[in-house]
Amino acid sequence: MAQSITMNRLDRTIGVKRNTPLVWVLTIPLLVSLLPAGTARAQTAGPPQQRTGPSGAVQQRLVPGMATYTDEVLYGDVWSRPELSPRDRSLVTISVLIATGKPAQLQGHLGRALRNGVTPMEASGVLTHLAIYCGWPSAVTALEVYDQVYGARDIDTEALRVAVAPLPALASDAARSQSVNDQFATIAPKFAELTNEVVFDDLWRRSDLSVRDRSLVSIAALAAMGDDDQLDLYLLRGIESGLTRDQIAEALTHLAFYAGWSKATKAMTVFGRR
Repeated sequence: MAQSITMNRLDRTIGVKRNTPLVWVLTIPLLVSLLPAGTARAQTAGPPQQRTGPSGAVQQRLVPGMATYTDEVLYGDVWSRPELSPRDRSLVTISVLIATGKPAQLQGHLGRALRNGVTPMEASGVLTHLAIYCGWPSAVTALEVYDQVYGARDIDTEALRVAVAPLPALASDAARSQSVNDQFATIAPKFAELTNEVVFDDLWRRSDLSVRDRSLVSIAALAAMGDDDQLDLYLLRGIESGLTRDQIAEALTHLAFYAGWSKATKAMTVFGRR
C-alpha cells in the first residue's frame, strides 16, 4: 500500500501515466535536466505578447520599426516636449491633417485636441480658417469627421453659433493692407478687396480663435502644403501676436512627423532666415 501511494505521488509530480516502466520514470527527469535552458518552457509558451502603446497591434505586427518610432520618438518624446503645450501640438496636428486631406487620421487627433484643451469653438474656428487657406474641398472633406467627433461627445453645436465681438486689428494691418493693394489692386481688384476685407479684416478678427492661434494654424498649414514662400507674413504675425521663436521652431519640428521631413525642412529654412 505504501509503495502504491509513493508511486501515485511520483506520477503526479513528474506528469507520467500509470503503468509507465519504472526505468522511464527515473530517466525522464534526467533527460529534462540536460535540455538547453528555456526549451521546456518554449514548448508550452503562447505567442509573444504585443506591447501596449500608441502604435497599436497592426503597426507592431507589420512594421515594427515604425511602431518603435511611433511609441518611443513621436509619442514618447516629441509630444511630451515642454517647448510646446499639448494643446498647441494638437492645433498644429489637426491643421496639417486638414490641409493635406487626411480625414482618417483627423478623427483620432480631433478627439485628442478636445482632450488637450482645444474647445469646440476653437476647433470649428480652425476649420473655418483653413477653408480660406487650404480651399473649400479640404475643409468640406473634414466636415464629416467633425460631425462624428462632435456627435460622439454630445457637443452642443448651437453654442458654436453665438455671435461674438470681433477682435481688434493688429498694428501692422494698415501697412499690410496697403501692400496688398500695391501688389494686386491694378491687376485683380476683386482679389485685393477680398484679401483685405474678408481674409484679414473679417476672418482674422473672428474671436473663435485668437490671432496667436490663427498664426500657429496658418504656419502649420502653409508648411504642410509646401507653401513656404508665403510663410514670412505669418511668421511675423505670429511673433507680433505672442508666439515665441522657440514655439515656432517646435511647431515645425512637430509637424515633420505629420507633413513629412522635406516640408518641415523647407519651412525651417525660411524660419531660420528671419
